[in-house]
Amino acid sequence: MRYWFPYPLLSLLLLGFWLLVNQSVSPGQILLGTILSVSLSWAMVNLEPSKSRLRRPGAALRLAASVIKDIAQSNVAVLGAVLSRRKPPVQSAFVMVELTLRDDNALALLACILTTTPGTAWLEYDRQTRMLLIHVLDTADGKDWQSIVTNRYERLLKEIFE
Repeated sequence: MRYWFPYPLLSLLLLGFWLLVNQSVSPGQILLGTILSVSLSWAMVNLEPSKSRLRRPGAALRLAASVIKDIAQSNVAVLGAVLSRRKPPVQSAFVMVELTLRDDNALALLACILTTTPGTAWLEYDRQTRMLLIHVLDTADGKDWQSIVTNRYERLLKEIFE
């Protein structure tokens, strides 16, 4: 059974996503979605993703709450920066942040967090130096991005994954 469905949860989620995108639960769409989802699960076997274990669910909930709060605040801040005509104008910048995370899944989650938060974007990560390059829409607010990434996200990600 494990041979045919190496990642059963992934297969089910992909099938559900396929049916949602096509807005149909006809037998043909279910068959096509099943074939695609199982095929993509086999492709994941070839990619050999690293396995991680969720070590502290409480830290994961705190991280989720922090991310939701930050996204809401960033939406308001970006809207204000775009609509206002303040002097001086918005000062965007590229910021280097030193990371200590080692887990690939934790780094991927951090990339998702930073990219989905309005006003920031993950650009590049160098594994040798552990330096992350992000783009920040507005640096005029004086926030220390090294501290924000390290204390708000990286600390919790270490609790969860390492």
